Amino acid sequence: MIDGLEAELTELGVVFALVFARVGAAVTTAPILSDPAMPLRVRALFAVTLAALVTPTVIAGEPEQPRYIDNLLELGVACGGELLIGLALGLGLMVILSGVQLTGQIVGQMSGMALTEGANPLFGDTASIFGEVYYLVASAVFLAAGGMQVVLGGLMDTFVVAPPGGGAPLAGLMESFACLVSVGFEVGVRASAPLLLALLLATIVLGLVSRTLPQINTIVVGFGLNAMLTLAVMTASIGAAAWAFQAPLAGWVDEVIVSLSPVP
Repeated sequence: MIDGLEAELTELGVVFALVFARVGAAVTTAPILSDPAMPLRVRALFAVTLAALVTPTVIAGEPEQPRYIDNLLELGVACGGELLIGLALGLGLMVILSGVQLTGQIVGQMSGMALTEGANPLFGDTASIFGEVYYLVASAVFLAAGGMQVVLGGLMDTFVVAPPGGGAPLAGLMESFACLVSVGFEVGVRASAPLLLALLLATIVLGLVSRTLPQINTIVVGFGLNAMLTLAVMTASIGAAAWAFQAPLAGWVDEVIVSLSPVP
C-alpha cells in the first residue's frame, strides 16, 4: 500500500513538474503577463496555481499513458521539451506585438518626430514614443477583445494535442516561427500605411508650394505640417492599426496547436 502511494505521489510530482515547465514558460513570455510592471511573485504564484489546477486534469485525461520517469536526467530532458512549447506560444505572441513597435518607429522616423525616445522596460531598451503608444493601445485592444482567454485556452489545448513528456516537434515550430516573423513585419508596415500615405501627399503638396512660392521656408512649415498631420491621422487610425494585430495573435495560438498535433 505504501509502495503504491509512493508511486502515485511520484507520478503526480513528475506530471506537475512537466506542466509547470510549460505553463511557467508561457506565463514568463506571453504579452501582458510578462510585463515588468507585474511583480515576479505574482507571476510565479499564477504559474504555480495554474499548473496545480491543470495537473489533475492531465492525469485524468489519459490514464493509459505512462508518465513515470526513472531519473532526474530524463525529467530534465522532458522539462526542456515542455519549456520549448511554452516559449513558442509566448514568444510568438511577443514577435507579433513587436510589429506594433515597428509601426511606431516608422511613423516617428517618417514624420521627423523621432528625435526623443523613451525607456521601454519590456524589451530593456529605448523605444520611440509612437511605438510605446501603439504598443499600449494594441495591448489594451488585446485585453478588451478577450486575448488573454484565447492565450490561456490555447495553452490548455496544447495539453490535449501534446501531453506532457511527449516532446516538442521542433521542425514544425521552427517553420511556423519563420513565417511568423514575416507576418509581424508585414502587419507592422500595413498598420503604418495610412500615415505614410498622408505624409507622402503632404510632401508632394509642399514641393508644389515651394516651386510656386520659393520665398516660403518649407522646412519650418513642413515640420509643423507633418507634426499636425501625424497626430491627426494617428488619432484617426490607431484603433484600426491596433485591431489589425488581433487576428495574427489569435492565429498564432491556433498555429501552435496545429504544429503540436500528431500527423495522421
